[in-house]
Amino acid sequence: MVAVASAVVVVGTVTGMMSALDDGRGSDEARPDVTSSPLLQPLPGVPTPSPSKTSASPSPSSSPSKAKPSPKPSKSASTKPRTEPVSVQLYRHPESQVLDWVRDHRDDPRRPLIESRIADRPAAVWFADYTPSNITARVRAVTSAGSAKDRVPVVVPYAISNRDCGGASQGGAPDLGAYDGWIDKFAAGLGSEEVIVVLEPDAIAQSDCLSEGDRAARFASLARAGRVLKAANPKARVYFDAGHSDWNTPEKQAGLLRRAGAASAASSDGIFSNVSNFNRTGDEISYVRRTLDALGGPASLGAVIDTSRNGNGPPADGEWCDPAGRKLGQAPTMSTGEARIDAYLWVKLPGESDGCKGAPGTFTPDYAYDLAR
Repeated sequence: MVAVASAVVVVGTVTGMMSALDDGRGSDEARPDVTSSPLLQPLPGVPTPSPSKTSASPSPSSSPSKAKPSPKPSKSASTKPRTEPVSVQLYRHPESQVLDWVRDHRDDPRRPLIESRIADRPAAVWFADYTPSNITARVRAVTSAGSAKDRVPVVVPYAISNRDCGGASQGGAPDLGAYDGWIDKFAAGLGSEEVIVVLEPDAIAQSDCLSEGDRAARFASLARAGRVLKAANPKARVYFDAGHSDWNTPEKQAGLLRRAGAASAASSDGIFSNVSNFNRTGDEISYVRRTLDALGGPASLGAVIDTSRNGNGPPADGEWCDPAGRKLGQAPTMSTGEARIDAYLWVKLPGESDGCKGAPGTFTPDYAYDLAR
Protein backbone atom coordinates (compact mmCIF):
# COMPACT_ATOMS: atom_id res chain seq x y z
CA MET A 1 0.00 0.00 0.00
CA VAL A 2 1.06 3.58 -0.62
CA ALA A 3 0.53 6.36 1.88
CA VAL A 4 -1.85 9.14 0.95
CA ALA A 5 -0.04 12.47 0.97
CA SER A 6 -2.05 14.08 3.71
CA ALA A 7 -0.16 16.92 5.33
CA VAL A 8 0.31 16.60 9.08
CA VAL A 9 0.68 19.89 10.92
CA VAL A 10 1.18 19.88 14.67
CA VAL A 11 0.47 23.37 15.97
CA GLY A 12 2.23 24.17 19.21
CA THR A 13 5.36 22.06 18.83
CA VAL A 14 8.24 23.65 16.95
CA THR A 15 8.62 26.05 14.07
CA GLY A 16 8.89 24.17 10.79
CA MET A 17 11.58 25.02 8.23
CA MET A 18 9.34 27.36 6.37
CA SER A 19 6.35 28.05 8.58
CA ALA A 20 5.47 31.69 9.09
CA LEU A 21 3.28 31.84 12.16
CA ASP A 22 2.07 34.59 14.48
CA ASP A 23 5.00 36.78 15.42
CA GLY A 24 3.12 39.77 16.73
CA ARG A 25 3.93 42.03 13.78
CA GLY A 26 0.63 43.82 14.00
CA SER A 27 -2.68 44.15 12.25
CA ASP A 28 -3.38 43.79 8.56
CA GLU A 29 -4.19 46.36 5.93
CA ALA A 30 -7.07 46.55 3.48
CA ARG A 31 -7.83 43.40 1.54
CA PRO A 32 -8.72 43.05 -2.15
CA ASP A 33 -12.33 43.47 -3.21
CA VAL A 34 -13.41 40.14 -4.72
CA THR A 35 -16.94 38.88 -4.92
CA SER A 36 -17.88 35.88 -2.82
CA SER A 37 -19.11 32.59 -4.18
CA PRO A 38 -22.83 31.80 -4.26
CA LEU A 39 -22.13 28.44 -2.61
CA LEU A 40 -20.29 29.65 0.47
CA GLN A 41 -22.32 27.92 3.15
CA PRO A 42 -20.18 27.28 6.24
CA LEU A 43 -19.02 23.80 7.11
CA PRO A 44 -19.66 22.59 10.64
CA GLY A 45 -17.40 24.39 13.06
CA VAL A 46 -14.15 22.69 14.05
CA PRO A 47 -11.75 23.62 16.82
CA THR A 48 -9.32 26.36 15.90
CA PRO A 49 -5.75 26.09 17.24
CA SER A 50 -4.56 28.93 19.39
CA PRO A 51 -2.19 31.33 17.65
CA SER A 52 1.30 30.04 18.16
CA LYS A 53 4.84 30.82 17.12
CA THR A 54 5.38 27.14 16.61
CA SER A 55 4.15 24.69 14.05
CA ALA A 56 5.32 21.53 12.43
CA SER A 57 5.48 21.29 8.68
CA PRO A 58 3.37 18.68 6.92
CA SER A 59 4.03 15.00 6.56
CA PRO A 60 2.26 12.21 4.72
CA SER A 61 -0.60 10.53 6.55
CA SER A 62 -0.79 6.89 7.53
CA SER A 63 -4.09 6.63 5.66
CA PRO A 64 -3.52 4.01 2.94
CA SER A 65 -4.61 4.27 -0.66
CA LYS A 66 -4.63 1.58 -3.28
CA ALA A 67 -1.45 1.68 -5.33
CA LYS A 68 -1.98 2.26 -9.01
CA PRO A 69 0.31 1.48 -11.95
CA SER A 70 2.59 4.24 -13.13
CA PRO A 71 0.71 6.37 -15.65
CA LYS A 72 1.70 6.16 -19.29
CA PRO A 73 3.11 9.27 -20.94
CA SER A 74 0.43 11.78 -21.85
CA LYS A 75 -0.29 13.04 -25.34
CA SER A 76 0.38 16.49 -23.90
CA ALA A 77 4.07 15.65 -23.64
CA SER A 78 4.55 17.40 -26.96
CA THR A 79 2.84 20.56 -25.75
CA LYS A 80 5.21 23.50 -25.69
CA PRO A 81 6.08 24.94 -22.27
CA ARG A 82 5.10 28.49 -21.36
CA THR A 83 6.95 31.10 -23.34
CA GLU A 84 6.33 34.22 -21.27
CA PRO A 85 9.37 35.53 -19.37
CA VAL A 86 9.71 34.18 -15.85
CA SER A 87 12.22 34.49 -13.07
CA VAL A 88 14.22 31.31 -12.71
CA GLN A 89 15.55 31.79 -9.20
CA LEU A 90 13.49 30.65 -6.23
CA TYR A 91 13.65 32.36 -2.84
CA ARG A 92 15.25 30.82 0.24
CA HIS A 93 13.62 32.14 3.40
CA PRO A 94 16.27 32.93 6.05
CA GLU A 95 14.20 31.79 9.02
CA SER A 96 14.16 28.02 9.39
CA GLN A 97 14.91 25.15 11.72
CA VAL A 98 17.65 23.77 9.49
CA LEU A 99 19.39 27.16 9.29
CA ASP A 100 19.13 27.49 13.07
CA TRP A 101 20.71 24.06 13.46
CA VAL A 102 23.52 24.87 11.01
CA ARG A 103 24.32 28.11 12.83
CA ASP A 104 24.34 26.34 16.21
CA HIS A 105 26.38 23.29 15.15
CA ARG A 106 29.33 24.59 13.17
CA ASP A 107 31.59 21.80 14.47
CA ASP A 108 29.15 18.95 13.84
CA PRO A 109 30.61 16.60 11.17
CA ARG A 110 27.16 16.37 9.54
CA ARG A 111 26.90 20.12 9.17
CA PRO A 112 28.69 20.67 5.80
CA LEU A 113 26.51 18.16 3.95
CA ILE A 114 23.25 19.29 5.57
CA GLU A 115 24.13 22.92 4.94
CA SER A 116 25.09 22.51 1.28
CA ARG A 117 22.38 20.07 0.25
CA ILE A 118 19.39 21.19 2.37
CA ALA A 119 19.88 24.48 4.21
CA ASP A 120 21.14 26.33 1.13
CA ARG A 121 18.19 25.27 -1.04
CA PRO A 122 14.97 27.31 -1.43
CA ALA A 123 11.83 25.81 0.07
CA ALA A 124 8.20 26.72 0.62
CA VAL A 125 6.91 28.93 3.41
CA TRP A 126 3.86 27.45 5.15
CA PHE A 127 1.09 29.49 6.76
CA ALA A 128 -0.66 26.78 8.73
CA ASP A 129 -2.38 28.68 11.52
CA TYR A 130 -5.60 30.67 11.48
CA THR A 131 -4.51 34.09 12.72
CA PRO A 132 -6.32 36.72 10.66
CA SER A 133 -5.07 39.65 12.72
CA ASN A 134 -1.57 39.64 11.21
CA ILE A 135 -1.54 37.25 8.27
CA THR A 136 -1.15 40.08 5.73
CA ALA A 137 2.00 41.39 7.42
CA ARG A 138 3.51 37.92 7.71
CA VAL A 139 2.88 37.05 4.07
CA ARG A 140 4.20 40.45 3.00
CA ALA A 141 7.40 39.88 5.00
CA VAL A 142 8.12 36.82 2.85
CA THR A 143 7.06 38.19 -0.52
CA SER A 144 8.79 41.55 -0.09
CA ALA A 145 12.01 39.84 0.95
CA GLY A 146 11.85 37.65 -2.12
CA SER A 147 11.21 40.66 -4.37
CA ALA A 148 14.13 42.54 -2.85
CA LYS A 149 16.44 39.69 -3.85
CA ASP A 150 14.79 39.23 -7.26
CA ARG A 151 13.74 35.74 -6.22
CA VAL A 152 10.40 33.96 -6.42
CA PRO A 153 8.95 32.87 -3.06
CA VAL A 154 6.75 29.80 -2.67
CA VAL A 155 3.95 30.23 -0.12
CA VAL A 156 1.47 27.63 1.14
CA PRO A 157 -1.87 28.78 2.58
CA TYR A 158 -3.01 25.85 4.73
CA ALA A 159 -6.01 26.90 6.81
CA ILE A 160 -9.06 25.49 5.03
CA SER A 161 -12.00 24.78 7.30
CA ASN A 162 -12.22 21.13 8.44
CA ARG A 163 -8.63 20.62 7.37
CA ASP A 164 -7.55 16.98 7.08
CA CYS A 165 -11.16 15.99 7.80
CA GLY A 166 -10.45 16.22 11.52
CA GLY A 167 -7.38 13.96 11.33
CA ALA A 168 -3.80 14.52 12.43
CA SER A 169 -3.68 17.92 10.74
CA GLN A 170 -7.04 19.10 11.99
CA GLY A 171 -7.42 22.82 12.47
CA GLY A 172 -7.70 25.76 10.16
CA ALA A 173 -10.49 28.31 9.98
CA PRO A 174 -13.65 27.61 12.01
CA ASP A 175 -15.86 27.76 8.88
CA LEU A 176 -15.65 28.67 5.22
CA GLY A 177 -16.83 32.22 5.76
CA ALA A 178 -13.93 32.76 8.14
CA TYR A 179 -11.58 31.09 5.66
CA ASP A 180 -12.70 33.45 2.90
CA GLY A 181 -11.82 36.41 5.11
CA TRP A 182 -8.44 34.87 5.96
CA ILE A 183 -7.68 34.37 2.26
CA ASP A 184 -8.57 37.99 1.56
CA LYS A 185 -6.01 39.06 4.14
CA PHE A 186 -3.45 36.51 2.88
CA ALA A 187 -3.84 37.85 -0.66
CA ALA A 188 -3.27 41.42 0.51
CA GLY A 189 0.29 40.42 1.45
CA LEU A 190 1.27 38.94 -1.92
CA GLY A 191 2.78 42.13 -3.27
CA SER A 192 3.12 42.79 -6.99
CA GLU A 193 6.01 40.56 -8.08
CA GLU A 194 6.15 36.88 -8.96
CA VAL A 195 5.10 34.42 -6.26
CA ILE A 196 4.05 30.77 -6.40
CA VAL A 197 1.03 29.82 -4.28
CA VAL A 198 0.53 26.13 -3.43
CA LEU A 199 -3.12 26.37 -2.43
CA GLU A 200 -4.28 24.08 0.39
CA PRO A 201 -2.57 20.68 0.09
CA ASP A 202 -5.05 17.75 0.38
CA ALA A 203 -8.10 20.02 0.25
CA ILE A 204 -9.30 18.55 -3.06
CA ALA A 205 -7.80 15.06 -3.23
CA GLN A 206 -8.86 14.36 0.36
CA SER A 207 -12.43 15.60 0.12
CA ASP A 208 -14.28 12.27 0.13
CA CYS A 209 -14.95 12.60 3.86
CA LEU A 210 -17.25 15.56 3.22
CA SER A 211 -20.91 15.42 2.33
CA GLU A 212 -21.73 16.42 -1.23
CA GLY A 213 -23.05 19.77 -0.05
CA ASP A 214 -20.02 20.49 2.10
CA ARG A 215 -17.68 19.40 -0.66
CA ALA A 216 -19.40 21.75 -3.14
CA ALA A 217 -19.09 24.57 -0.62
CA ARG A 218 -15.38 23.86 -0.09
CA PHE A 219 -14.73 23.77 -3.83
CA ALA A 220 -16.56 27.06 -4.30
CA SER A 221 -14.43 28.59 -1.54
CA LEU A 222 -11.23 27.31 -3.18
CA ALA A 223 -12.30 28.70 -6.56
CA ARG A 224 -12.95 32.02 -4.87
CA ALA A 225 -9.55 31.83 -3.16
CA GLY A 226 -7.86 31.43 -6.52
CA ARG A 227 -9.69 34.47 -7.89
CA VAL A 228 -8.81 36.53 -4.82
CA LEU A 229 -5.12 35.63 -4.95
CA LYS A 230 -4.78 36.39 -8.67
CA ALA A 231 -6.80 39.60 -8.43
CA ALA A 232 -4.55 40.82 -5.62
CA ASN A 233 -1.38 40.07 -7.60
CA PRO A 234 -1.72 39.28 -11.31
CA LYS A 235 1.84 37.91 -11.27
CA ALA A 236 0.93 35.29 -8.65
CA ARG A 237 0.88 31.71 -9.92
CA VAL A 238 -1.77 29.71 -8.11
CA TYR A 239 -1.71 25.90 -8.17
CA PHE A 240 -4.47 23.55 -7.02
CA ASP A 241 -4.24 20.21 -5.22
CA ALA A 242 -3.88 17.17 -7.51
CA GLY A 243 -2.87 14.69 -4.79
CA HIS A 244 -0.29 12.35 -6.30
CA SER A 245 0.12 9.51 -8.76
CA ASP A 246 -0.87 6.75 -6.33
CA TRP A 247 -4.05 8.42 -5.09
CA ASN A 248 -6.97 9.27 -7.36
CA THR A 249 -6.97 8.50 -11.09
CA PRO A 250 -6.22 11.46 -13.35
CA GLU A 251 -9.81 11.45 -14.58
CA LYS A 252 -11.31 11.48 -11.09
CA GLN A 253 -8.91 14.13 -9.85
CA ALA A 254 -9.52 16.30 -12.90
CA GLY A 255 -13.25 16.20 -12.21
CA LEU A 256 -12.68 17.38 -8.65
CA LEU A 257 -10.22 20.05 -9.75
CA ARG A 258 -12.63 21.38 -12.35
CA ARG A 259 -15.33 21.82 -9.72
CA ALA A 260 -12.82 23.74 -7.57
CA GLY A 261 -12.01 26.25 -10.30
CA ALA A 262 -8.65 24.84 -11.38
CA ALA A 263 -9.57 24.93 -15.08
CA SER A 264 -10.27 28.68 -15.04
CA ALA A 265 -7.49 31.12 -15.83
CA ALA A 266 -9.18 33.59 -13.48
CA SER A 267 -8.43 31.27 -10.55
CA SER A 268 -5.62 28.97 -11.57
CA ASP A 269 -2.24 28.50 -13.20
CA GLY A 270 -2.47 24.73 -12.87
CA ILE A 271 -1.98 21.95 -10.34
CA PHE A 272 0.54 20.58 -7.84
CA SER A 273 1.36 17.02 -6.83
CA ASN A 274 3.38 14.83 -4.46
CA VAL A 275 3.42 17.25 -1.51
CA SER A 276 5.13 15.51 1.43
CA ASN A 277 5.28 12.26 -0.51
CA PHE A 278 7.95 10.11 -2.13
CA ASN A 279 6.72 9.19 -5.63
CA ARG A 280 9.29 9.43 -8.38
CA THR A 281 9.38 12.55 -10.48
CA GLY A 282 8.80 10.65 -13.72
CA ASP A 283 5.63 9.09 -12.37
CA GLU A 284 4.38 12.47 -11.21
CA ILE A 285 5.14 14.09 -14.56
CA SER A 286 3.08 11.47 -16.36
CA TYR A 287 0.29 11.77 -13.80
CA VAL A 288 -0.01 15.56 -13.87
CA ARG A 289 0.09 15.66 -17.66
CA ARG A 290 -2.76 13.17 -17.85
CA THR A 291 -4.63 15.12 -15.18
CA LEU A 292 -4.16 18.37 -17.09
CA ASP A 293 -5.37 16.70 -20.28
CA ALA A 294 -8.50 15.51 -18.49
CA LEU A 295 -8.96 18.88 -16.77
CA GLY A 296 -9.08 20.93 -19.94
CA GLY A 297 -8.91 24.69 -19.63
CA PRO A 298 -6.29 27.02 -21.13
CA ALA A 299 -3.21 25.46 -22.72
CA SER A 300 -1.12 27.63 -20.38
CA LEU A 301 -2.08 25.56 -17.33
CA GLY A 302 0.92 23.71 -15.94
CA ALA A 303 2.03 21.80 -12.87
CA VAL A 304 4.55 21.95 -10.04
CA ILE A 305 5.86 18.84 -8.30
CA ASP A 306 7.25 18.40 -4.78
CA THR A 307 10.62 16.67 -5.23
CA SER A 308 11.98 17.20 -1.73
CA ARG A 309 12.22 13.54 -0.68
CA ASN A 310 11.58 11.44 -3.78
CA GLY A 311 15.13 10.65 -4.89
CA ASN A 312 14.70 6.93 -4.23
CA GLY A 313 10.99 6.79 -4.85
CA PRO A 314 8.44 5.44 -2.35
CA PRO A 315 9.32 2.60 0.03
CA ALA A 316 8.13 -0.80 -1.15
CA ASP A 317 6.21 -1.45 2.07
CA GLY A 318 4.24 1.78 1.86
CA GLU A 319 5.74 3.17 5.07
CA TRP A 320 4.86 6.85 5.40
CA CYS A 321 6.60 7.94 8.60
CA ASP A 322 10.26 8.85 8.06
CA PRO A 323 10.85 5.75 5.92
CA ALA A 324 14.43 4.56 5.71
CA GLY A 325 16.38 4.68 2.50
CA ARG A 326 14.76 7.82 1.05
CA LYS A 327 16.90 10.49 -0.60
CA LEU A 328 16.64 14.10 -1.69
CA GLY A 329 15.02 14.57 -5.08
CA GLN A 330 15.53 17.07 -7.88
CA ALA A 331 16.77 20.42 -6.60
CA PRO A 332 14.15 23.20 -6.63
CA THR A 333 14.02 24.95 -9.99
CA MET A 334 11.72 26.80 -12.36
CA SER A 335 13.67 25.51 -15.36
CA THR A 336 12.55 21.90 -15.66
CA GLY A 337 12.97 21.36 -19.39
CA GLU A 338 9.70 19.40 -19.30
CA ALA A 339 6.55 20.41 -21.15
CA ARG A 340 3.81 21.68 -18.80
CA ILE A 341 6.02 21.21 -15.72
CA ASP A 342 6.51 24.74 -14.40
CA ALA A 343 8.74 23.91 -11.43
CA TYR A 344 10.17 21.31 -9.15
CA LEU A 345 9.71 22.59 -5.59
CA TRP A 346 10.65 21.59 -2.09
CA VAL A 347 7.27 22.05 -0.47
CA LYS A 348 7.95 19.63 2.38
CA LEU A 349 11.28 20.37 4.04
CA PRO A 350 13.63 17.38 3.95
CA GLY A 351 14.92 16.80 7.45
CA GLU A 352 11.73 17.61 9.32
CA SER A 353 10.45 14.45 10.93
CA ASP A 354 7.07 12.90 10.21
CA GLY A 355 7.01 11.79 13.85
CA CYS A 356 9.13 8.63 13.96
CA LYS A 357 12.76 9.78 13.92
CA GLY A 358 11.83 12.84 15.96
CA ALA A 359 8.86 14.79 17.21
CA PRO A 360 6.47 15.66 14.35
CA GLY A 361 7.75 18.66 12.43
CA THR A 362 11.05 19.00 14.24
CA PHE A 363 14.28 19.21 12.32
CA THR A 364 16.10 15.93 12.93
CA PRO A 365 19.76 16.03 11.90
CA ASP A 366 20.24 12.26 11.61
CA TYR A 367 17.23 12.06 9.29
CA ALA A 368 18.40 15.06 7.27
CA TYR A 369 21.90 13.60 6.96
CA ASP A 370 20.54 10.26 5.73
CA LEU A 371 18.47 12.03 3.08
CA ALA A 372 21.37 14.22 1.96
CA ARG A 373 24.19 11.71 1.63
